[in-house]
Amino acid sequence: MRLGIISALAEEQHGLLEALQSPSRHFHGMREYTAGKLWEIDAVCVLSRIGKVAAAMTAAILVEKFGVTHIVFTGVAGSGDKNVKVGDIVVADTLVQHDFDASPLFPRFEIPLTGLSSFATDVALTERLAGAAAPISRVHRGLIASGDQFIGKLTQIQAIKTALPELLAVEMEGAAVAQVCFELGIPFAVIRTISDNANDEAAVDFMHFIKTVASRYAFDVIQNFCKA
Repeated sequence: MRLGIISALAEEQHGLLEALQSPSRHFHGMREYTAGKLWEIDAVCVLSRIGKVAAAMTAAILVEKFGVTHIVFTGVAGSGDKNVKVGDIVVADTLVQHDFDASPLFPRFEIPLTGLSSFATDVALTERLAGAAAPISRVHRGLIASGDQFIGKLTQIQAIKTALPELLAVEMEGAAVAQVCFELGIPFAVIRTISDNANDEAAVDFMHFIKTVASRYAFDVIQNFCKA
């Protein structure tokens, strides 16, 4: 396994770069990729920056230039369900781009030429990631939706939930990475710590959470994952 670890923001990957053994840094496409060993696993860590295009580009480069064989995306998300609380962890079983709509040419959410409206994560990788998260916080498994919008209004999350009733969390990158990995045949998994309730207080809660909690959760989960 050569594991690619992607996060959108530096706080979501805090501590991992310092944990890399014999790190080597490479700059490509306005991003810094750091390769090394994480608890005996060959790994490459990178910040994708925010949004689906940025995440998709980063995932493709990890595979095509750095030869990763598996990808994990770790970061934070807004809750998409009343039973998913701030501080809980959501591990994706499937991901959908909630802002993708090519109808009437294709059904809403379906990605043209794939025949799919959602992308399933790799079962073995997802099970391992969920197991790594279980000692840290309450874990939910299910649907995560991605879009190029920060969901910071109650009306927004209500509309997405109406369209996708099984929704557990919303974020801005995971489903794009899922599509890239599907098309390149790369096993992948996505894990998100809930930072806010995706409502009118989301922006304030998000900034506080990411500075105080997100980095610790991400580090502990990846450490458990690599040692499993």
